[in-house]
Amino acid sequence: MPRETGRKVIAQNKRARHDYHVEDTFEAGLVLQGTEVKSLREGRASLVDGYATIDGNEAWLLNVHIPEYSQGTWTNHAARRKRKLLLHRKEIAKLAAQTKEGGLTIVPLSLYFKDGRAKVEIGIARGKKDWDKRQSLAEAQAKREMARALRHRNR
Repeated sequence: MPRETGRKVIAQNKRARHDYHVEDTFEAGLVLQGTEVKSLREGRASLVDGYATIDGNEAWLLNVHIPEYSQGTWTNHAARRKRKLLLHRKEIAKLAAQTKEGGLTIVPLSLYFKDGRAKVEIGIARGKKDWDKRQSLAEAQAKREMARALRHRNR
């Protein structure tokens, strides 16, 4: 059987880009149990309430919901357990230094399989104020209207 190649997105956190200004992104591996991988292969996960922390020299992903595997037995996992992130030591040090500053947090942006391995894209983010959110929504709507006008003009 050939090896799986490419990138297959399982879940995206669209809410994170709405609620935060993402300043920098990192790709991290995940330490998962067998039933978690099977549940992810079914395309079931939610990153909505997730965040990451640095504890000592380790990075942890918390509150990410991977539902129990439907065919699992007593070996099933807890849906919202603490999961270890696999990052280089320099990346962990950089994340720790940046989150020590006030107002910065680490949020998961997307969860995917890359060449058969589960990966999560995390971002260092600063929270948006309400007026920032309204402004970014207005900009997106203006871009959509411009694209629509150009599309109708070219017909």
